[in-house]
Amino acid sequence: MVEVKICGLTTVDDAVRCIEAGADAIGLNFWPGSPRSVDVQTAREIAEAAADRAAVVGVFVDFTLDQVREILREAGILWAQLHGDEPPELVAELLPTAYKAIGVKDGSAIELARSYPGEHLLLDASVPGMPGGTGRTFDWEIAAAVAGERKLTLAGGLTPHNVPDAVRAVRPFRVDVASGVESVPGRKDPGLVRRFIDAAKSA
Repeated sequence: MVEVKICGLTTVDDAVRCIEAGADAIGLNFWPGSPRSVDVQTAREIAEAAADRAAVVGVFVDFTLDQVREILREAGILWAQLHGDEPPELVAELLPTAYKAIGVKDGSAIELARSYPGEHLLLDASVPGMPGGTGRTFDWEIAAAVAGERKLTLAGGLTPHNVPDAVRAVRPFRVDVASGVESVPGRKDPGLVRRFIDAAKSA
């Protein structure tokens, strides 16, 4: 059964509700340019509330290796999702609990994905100036090709309505949603979260 990650959480209450609804992982965004950005103290509180009930993933955009390590340590987070122009060497330094997020423009993303190390990888829609959370989809045939080689997290414009089709088309390890289950940026709608999780897992 596909795993579900709810990304861009900003409060403990939202995180707890998502986990109780069946989320396997939650994402905390440290990129200051995101409306879903959190500080380290808030991230620590959310991570403590999640405990061992869900994987907690820190989302980083072009941070240095030392910055990523320090934030993970201070927030008590294990996983790092690297969503900027990080080189393969930086990802390698954080393995096995890190993965690269790649914005997909066309089929060249398949070869780009192969240049990055690690068991896991994330594919998202490529929108200039917006490293994730765009609400845009991309060609799922490209994602299916990568999913045949890696533990793929599929992101990009997923909603309760289209996630069953996405799961059937791609067969990813995990699906990732932010804007598709929100009432406003950074705040999750409990009803949409539950519908998304149920739709993904029943596909």
